[in-house]
Amino acid sequence: MLVFITVGSTRFDALVQAAISEQVLDALHKKGYKRVVIQRGNSDFEREASGNGQDLVVFEKNGMEVESWKFKSSILSEVQRADLVVGHAGAGTILDALRQGKPMIVVPNPTLLDDHQGELSSRLDALGYLTASTVDNLAATIGAFDPSSLVSFPPFDGSRFRRLIDQEMGYSVNPS
Repeated sequence: MLVFITVGSTRFDALVQAAISEQVLDALHKKGYKRVVIQRGNSDFEREASGNGQDLVVFEKNGMEVESWKFKSSILSEVQRADLVVGHAGAGTILDALRQGKPMIVVPNPTLLDDHQGELSSRLDALGYLTASTVDNLAATIGAFDPSSLVSFPPFDGSRFRRLIDQEMGYSVNPS
C-alpha cells in the first residue's frame, strides 16, 4: 500500500520532517503501508543518504520504502495510485484527492497568510470529507484514521457555475 505526501509549491519543512520521522513511519507501517512518496517542494530535506541534494531521493527506514522529489508537472498520477493522501491543506491538493475518491489527512501550514488552510481543513473535517491534523499529532492521527468513516465527496457539476452566473445576470433560470 502506498501513501502520497505532498506539501505543494511552498516550503513546509515541518511536514516533510514529520513524514520521515520514526513515529509517522511506524504508524503507517502498522496500518499496512509499505511505501511513502513525498513531494517536498522547496522544503529542506536533511537525510544522511540524501543523494547530495539531488532531486530524487530513495531510501528505506523503519521497514518503509521512501521516495522523495521536489516537483513534477502534475501530481494527479501520484494521487491516483495512492491508497492514502497526506497533504498540506491547499485547495487544489484537497480537490485532487477528494475528486479521485482518495482518503485524505490534511495538515495545514500555519506559517501561511491568515491561516486560510486551517479554516478550510477544519470545515472539510467537520463535514466528514477528510481528517485534519497537525504536524505534532500526525502519527496519532494516522494511528486512529479510519477511511471508512469518511463521507464521499460529491462529484463535480460544472453546470452549477453556469446556473449561478445566469441567475446573477438575470437570465431565465431552469431550477433543475
